Amino acid sequence: MSDASSEPVRSIRTPIQLDYLYSAGQASTRFLRGIAQGKLLGQRCPVDGKVYVPSRGACPTHGVPTEGVVELSDKGTVTTFCIVRIPSDNLSIDPPFIAAHILLDGADITFFHVVGQCAPEDARMGMRVQASWIPREKWTTSLMNIEYFQPIDEPDADYDAYKEHL
Repeated sequence: MSDASSEPVRSIRTPIQLDYLYSAGQASTRFLRGIAQGKLLGQRCPVDGKVYVPSRGACPTHGVPTEGVVELSDKGTVTTFCIVRIPSDNLSIDPPFIAAHILLDGADITFFHVVGQCAPEDARMGMRVQASWIPREKWTTSLMNIEYFQPIDEPDADYDAYKEHL
């Protein structure tokens, strides 16, 4: 007969909580203040002209400060996605849902968010989506102002239009 105390421990459940403060910095503050006004703001690299959203204040390729403010559309193209079947306390969308990298129109880097109003089996690369904003009276300086992106009645984007963003 096997003694339970001699069996190896295979798992353990331990509650954990992480409390932290985040300092947004200039570029993130600009982005979040734009979100509070219903705008998606990026910045342009002065070397190659690429637009990054949200901007971190510097071009990740060239290491130079980004310049200007570029207001982007809240429409975009799903480049990659996965189906999430585990609930999340900080999302208002129930599983299963689609987590996607979205290439906003006019941007040169993808933007991560969830896709709603779409059955998981209907999700696809190239699908055109648009932000679904929460009611304006609830807006804050948070990306949660966008509840999700939803499919729109536009033809799927051609693969060549987003293949560099996979």
